[in-house]
Amino acid sequence: MAFIAFGQEAVPRYHVVQKLTLGGEGGWDYLTTDSATRRLYVSRGSHVMVVDLNAGKLVGDIPDALGVHGIALAPELNRGFTSNGRANTVTIFDLKTLKTAGQVKTGANPDAIVYDPPSKRVFTFNGRSHDATAFAAATGEVEGTIALGGKPEFAVSDGQGAVYVNIEDTAEVVEIDTAKLVVTRRFPLKPCEEPTGLALDPAQRRVFSACHNQIMTVLDLAAGKVIASAPIGQGVDGAGFDPSAKLAFSSNGGDGTLTVVRESAPGKYEAAETVTTQRSARTMTIDPKTHSIYLPAAEPGVKDSFVVLVVGK
Repeated sequence: MAFIAFGQEAVPRYHVVQKLTLGGEGGWDYLTTDSATRRLYVSRGSHVMVVDLNAGKLVGDIPDALGVHGIALAPELNRGFTSNGRANTVTIFDLKTLKTAGQVKTGANPDAIVYDPPSKRVFTFNGRSHDATAFAAATGEVEGTIALGGKPEFAVSDGQGAVYVNIEDTAEVVEIDTAKLVVTRRFPLKPCEEPTGLALDPAQRRVFSACHNQIMTVLDLAAGKVIASAPIGQGVDGAGFDPSAKLAFSSNGGDGTLTVVRESAPGKYEAAETVTTQRSARTMTIDPKTHSIYLPAAEPGVKDSFVVLVVGK
């Protein structure tokens, strides 16, 4: 195992530890893990691949998800949800059987999708209509539309009654009250340009936004402002935070790297490590149980070259 030294401390390097060869045609966007069932859900253009992580192979497929971007899970309701960007819908599916249980109409081009446990609502963030659709996870009933004032990208629930979403064209993070269905605060992200991937440190109440000008900003929610930034790679589209390791990550598909960002001193952040992945590996998800990081990628123009890289130590 390779190691890297920080001062007197030596810690294992992150690296690609496994490659799940899935093949198939079509693009991809977000993916998400279900730690309890050891399943990985991967968007594939018009459907969602379901992978058994213990076996490392496909175990199911969720069809009728035209232009699918993201997948949200509500395990306590035994329901999953896909945001179908080209159909302007959400597909609801059963987590056990993977069978479709219904569809919900949303705004135009639903992209990111989040389940918020306190409100038991699902939120889609609609790229063309610049708003969010909120509906009851249990029934699929639409309960509100929230104007966002710009093009939303990735979003996350804090589990305490708020959802945070990057607004790409205005370089802001917007805070939504998930009970009242209103925007409560807006945070400028300067010097960030075109924020896409977003992650949350729930303990310190900090939001990490991965930006197209090759920086990750750190927004302190208590202070209400960006307190730090760190350099990342090119072509980022995803970000994540591992609460156990206290590390943030950005998946940089342009140069085929994963940037590891750590807090080097109180309120100061640095790029601690750059992991070689694969060009096109621009989105990511973290399994909070195993701390593995999953990144989809493919060789341009090469049939059946689609893989999911597994990064760990």
